[in-house]
Amino acid sequence: MAKETKSGASTVLSKQKSKEPIKMTFVFNKEKYIIMFIGIGFVLIGFLLMMGGGSKDPKVYSADLFSFRRITLAPILVMIGFVIEIYAIMKRPKADSDADLNKTE
Repeated sequence: MAKETKSGASTVLSKQKSKEPIKMTFVFNKEKYIIMFIGIGFVLIGFLLMMGGGSKDPKVYSADLFSFRRITLAPILVMIGFVIEIYAIMKRPKADSDADLNKTE
């Protein structure tokens, strides 16, 4: 007898006697990748907004270094991007796609 072990959305047989092909699935689907790229976009925009603001001469003070954009807006965008990334990783697949994974052809 084969032992069945449930892992994720599919059933894996530890000792497979039949010659049925094992269906391999990816951990992330298209929806998760889209959400992850949106999160990466937020992080990149946040880091781009932090750039600049210094003066070319180190003896000259530039108040532009401490602008709202660099001190407040950019870190908020970076943190939002990281939260989106965590959400994309932790998001469970929908029930429809879960049922499609369990179908055998």
